[in-house]
This record gives sequence, structure tokens and C-alpha cells, in this order.
Amino acid sequence: MRIHHLNCGTDCPLGGSLFDGTSHGLTGRLVCHCLLVETDSHGLVLIDTGYGLRDVHHPHAGSHSRITRTMRALLNIKLKEEETAYRQIERLGLSPSDVRHILLTHLDFDHAGGLEDFPQAQIHVMDTEYRSAAGPRRGFVTRNRYRPAQWNDVRQWRRYGASGERWFGFDAVRDLEGLPPEILMVPLPGHTWGHAGIAIQSGGRWLLHAGDAYFYRGEMRGAARHCTPGLRAYQNMMEVDRRARLENQDRLRRLSIEQRHELSILCAHDRVEFDRATAGRLL
Repeated sequence: MRIHHLNCGTDCPLGGSLFDGTSHGLTGRLVCHCLLVETDSHGLVLIDTGYGLRDVHHPHAGSHSRITRTMRALLNIKLKEEETAYRQIERLGLSPSDVRHILLTHLDFDHAGGLEDFPQAQIHVMDTEYRSAAGPRRGFVTRNRYRPAQWNDVRQWRRYGASGERWFGFDAVRDLEGLPPEILMVPLPGHTWGHAGIAIQSGGRWLLHAGDAYFYRGEMRGAARHCTPGLRAYQNMMEVDRRARLENQDRLRRLSIEQRHELSILCAHDRVEFDRATAGRLL
């Protein structure tokens, strides 16, 4: 399998290095780190979609907006057609119609905005996440994070509960419908109720896309957690279960140290991790 790293959305929140740890100006830069996997016999597989074509062209259309103005302002979202997964797949010389599967870490608006760009794809998600997103959206965070307008035309849902052999001590979902055994889902609740990481085995090594289980590179690969004030505050605001989130983050941190020769871990929004991945320097 060949894995491509795509930035499918850029956020530039006010605060600069207080968010990303590197910027020198007033605004920071966060990415929406998605993966495109070329398989031999299962077509193209997307891990998350970031923002989609409809988000770019009609983000606030009607009463059922795809992205709320509140979150667009808070994150200073820069919607660019060239950053959508659809256009990036085209630039790779591949056909978007060959995307047969999309695996979601969760259904937040900045992870699921491109689902409707791939109507032929099966959408794989934890059942708990689907029910949380499709159910009553009460409260500020829930109303702003889940935007059904982004996926109300999706019909090919595949929903899962944790089952099967464990993966490095974590619960895992194996035998995903239509997918090779080298791709599996790893439930990591806390950020949302049905949040999951996506693990891919390629070339004898594992890559775990941990989604929003953590936000900053300093939260992994070291004995002590380090996170910028802006991202720490954002994680606290968006969490549904602090204890579960921090416990899973701590387990991932230990995994990133103890199994570093067998796997790499990345999150969805750290620009430095993304730049390292595109340069072939995953840690």
C-alpha cells in the first residue's frame, strides 16, 4: 500500500505560537491532516476528508450551514478548493471516483466535510459516533461540531462496535467490510464519544492516525505531556469525557515511546507533524 499525506484544510487562529508553537505572527497555522491510501485490490481509501468542495463554495448556505460562522471565526478557517481531497487526488493523477472507502476518526465538521464529494464510497465510522452526531444536538459544542448538512446525502454507512483481537493493548475493530486486514479502527473516546484512530500496516510498520486524540506533537514521544495554551484550551472545550480523553492520550504517549520502532503516530492538526510526514520523516 502507498500512503499519501494530504492537508485538506487550513485554520489560522488568532494567537500565533500560542496555538502551533512555531508561528511568529498574530495568527497560527493548523492543518487537517488526512491520508490517502492506494491499495492493490480495494481501490483508494481516505482517512478523514477535511473540508470538501461544498464547504468551500457554500459554507453558510441556508439555515442548515455546513460550517457555523462561530467556528469559522474562532478558527479563522481558510477554505480553499485546491486543498480539498477531491482536487488533491486529481493532482496526483488519480480518479476521485476510485475512492471506495472513507474511514472517519469522527464526524466533526473539519473531518467529514468532504464525504459528499465521494458518493460511491462506503463510509466507515464507529456506531457510537454516528449515533452521537445524528441524535439531538444540544449545547454549544455539539451544535457547532456536528453539521448534518455535510453528510445528509450519504447512504453507504458502515457502523462498528469494538470487536476482535486487541491491537498493542487497545480495543480494535478488525475485518472492516471491504477493506484489507492491514487497516483497522482503534476506539479512542474522549474528544467525542465515538472517536477512533485508524491504524495502517505498510512495509512491516504501523502508522496510527490518532485524529483528535491529541493536538500537539509535544503530547507524544516524551515522558511528560507538553501542549501549547491555545490547543490545550481548545481540547478542553471540545472534549466530552476528560478522564477518557486524558487516559487514552497517556496510553498513546506510552505507546509512542515503547513501540517507536514498530509504529508512528500522528494527529490531525499539527503542522510540524504534517511537514515531517510529507518529507518522509515520520517519528
